[in-house]
Amino acid sequence: MASSTRSEAIVDQKFDRCLTNSLTMTGTGFGFGVLFSVILFRRRPWPIAMGTGFGAGMAFAECQFDFLNPNILHGRWVKDETEQESTS
Repeated sequence: MASSTRSEAIVDQKFDRCLTNSLTMTGTGFGFGVLFSVILFRRRPWPIAMGTGFGAGMAFAECQFDFLNPNILHGRWVKDETEQESTS
């Protein structure tokens, strides 16, 4: 029998993944913005803002996709019943 997971735990996992993803992507966009600003654009501020905005926008899009599609399984193996019967 499949184990049931509380809905609060599922929302908590999605929120944690969303927060981690937003911090990672925004930080990466900021880093690339600083890198391009220093190397290519003679220390102009707009590449930093643009990179940070791209990172935050991508994180927002992935969070929205994660919350609006409830049937997505992240990093889990789902075994088919025929596989379980053939191994035993």
